[in-house]
Amino acid sequence: MNDAPSQFREAIRDAGLEPPEIIEQGKLHHFPGAGKRNGNTAGWCRLFDDGLGGCFGDWSSGLSETWQANRDRPHARAERVALARRVAATQHQAEVEHGARQAAAANRAATIWRTAKPAPGDHPYLVRKRIQPHGARIHKGALTLPVTDFSGQLTSLQFISAAGDKRLLWDGRKQGCYIHVAGYSTSRVILCEGWATGCTLAEDEPASLMLAAIDAGNLKPVAVAARHRWPAAEVVIAGDDDRLTTGNPGATRAGDAARASKALLALPQWPEDAPEHLTDFNDLAVWLAGGGA
Repeated sequence: MNDAPSQFREAIRDAGLEPPEIIEQGKLHHFPGAGKRNGNTAGWCRLFDDGLGGCFGDWSSGLSETWQANRDRPHARAERVALARRVAATQHQAEVEHGARQAAAANRAATIWRTAKPAPGDHPYLVRKRIQPHGARIHKGALTLPVTDFSGQLTSLQFISAAGDKRLLWDGRKQGCYIHVAGYSTSRVILCEGWATGCTLAEDEPASLMLAAIDAGNLKPVAVAARHRWPAAEVVIAGDDDRLTTGNPGATRAGDAARASKALLALPQWPEDAPEHLTDFNDLAVWLAGGGA
């Protein structure tokens, strides 16, 4: 079974992940999840000692797959049972280690947040986006935003540089979590992707509770959780309109989130002369104000 590691790595690639260069049999490996930068550990895999099988997954997407090596004869029942037990044990170990990393990240987030200073209104990103700080803080020159779950626990941080580059704290929990932008009344809850979009909408609708889900893929989990938390609220999904991207992921994911949470859907309405590269409500507001986008 000398070919097992390469077969296993190819199976991981076929699932949309980039596996480690070297996979040691019997060892649980961690690596970046789909589309994640170096240092992320959402991806995991283990090739079992005998090379006959393995499993892998991605905590950021919920992916979990079992792999078996090609062989001339079918697997006996005892072999299938043994494989299932190994997979279950590996999944449990991966879950425990992932939870420990998330807990450590939450502690790091709390330390950074406590020591960060309030963001000044003249931070270049705020000026360019024509928005107020809305409680943002500064850490090493970057706007720093708290990511929390629906119990109010701080799980991670998002950092936005002066140039607009965004990154999340390594190993911080994001799925189903959000950035509280503004507002506290739960009669009308507006969910959007990015924090800057939420700031623009909050300044236009100060009476609404404004939450930013961070990205399109997290809209649905946040929307479903919001509906569960506030069943009587009017929930509005303020989606991005990725008109120039195949499949328009912003509008598509926003629509999915609205249907799953029985929410209203709102997308930017573009004037005829609006540039096609504009995608969200903040882009529209900045362009209408004459600041470009």
